[in-house]
Amino acid sequence: MLEHGGDLTRACREYGIPEERWLDLSTGINPMGYPVPPVSPRVWQRLPGDAQPLLRAACAYYQAVELLPVAGTQAAIQALPRLRPHSRVTLAALTYNEYAHAWKRQGHAVQAVPPREFDARIAETDVLIVCNPNNPGGEYIEPDRLLEWHARLTAHAGWLIVDEAYIDIMPHASLVTFASRPGLIVLRSLGKFFGLAGARVGFVAADRTLLRALRDELGPWSVAGPAQFAAIAALLDRDWQARTRAALITSGRRLHALLACAGIAAQGTALFQWWRHAHAAELHRALAQQGILTRWIQDGDSGGVRIGLPRDETDWCRLEQALVIWKEVQCA
Repeated sequence: MLEHGGDLTRACREYGIPEERWLDLSTGINPMGYPVPPVSPRVWQRLPGDAQPLLRAACAYYQAVELLPVAGTQAAIQALPRLRPHSRVTLAALTYNEYAHAWKRQGHAVQAVPPREFDARIAETDVLIVCNPNNPGGEYIEPDRLLEWHARLTAHAGWLIVDEAYIDIMPHASLVTFASRPGLIVLRSLGKFFGLAGARVGFVAADRTLLRALRDELGPWSVAGPAQFAAIAALLDRDWQARTRAALITSGRRLHALLACAGIAAQGTALFQWWRHAHAAELHRALAQQGILTRWIQDGDSGGVRIGLPRDETDWCRLEQALVIWKEVQCA
């Protein structure tokens, strides 16, 4: 299995710091996630039957015509490669690593290139995978450019897969409303903006034929009843969504400015910042020695560090103090 953020157990062993003393900034998940109401015991005791209430809530939130609920977008990421014959797959050289892993496992030819090369690769690509915004770099591609690539891909029966896990901050940029077009597949998740990663709820928007094939591949009861309950509440709560969107934009700017004060020229989204630099590994280790966990991402001979949002003022102050120490050491 590939490594992901949030592995506190490993950090505890490596640095000898007990779990309760860690500040975990290793994931790009909203630390002030949706406050799920209490779940009725009946929800736990029944098989998840009719998913229509969930689908109605999701279609209204995403402005989608048709969706397929899945047990987190990871389920779709692993299943989609099984729905195509051998294909030439193009994705970013540094992006969510489960995509390359899943497509390679099914025998597809995967090429990882810088996003700036996507346009030139369309003619020799059957499946183009774009995380928009990208994880971990935060790069963003305009919808018009994506739709242009989709049109060129469908000319030779290709697919464009767009993972919009981090786009809830700017919903106007989503391609979900176009996903009924054959060959366009859009993935959405409740794990990041809503902070409900543990619920394992995601959605696939695509044309009806592909959604039917994917549903058959995944089988029944793809989303647990309690997870559906939590998702419906979150998707319908427009007041919480508006407040949270504004708060995350402010927090993202604050994190970017805090890092800049420490001499760290980072980039990213409202939910995380990314710093690729010769000293990034040193920063990751220095923060970990102070009980602050970030995500180190190896990329060839180098890599970078991804830093998520602190939860409250105590955590913000702790990160700020750790960065002051880091800067002093660098300037010594």
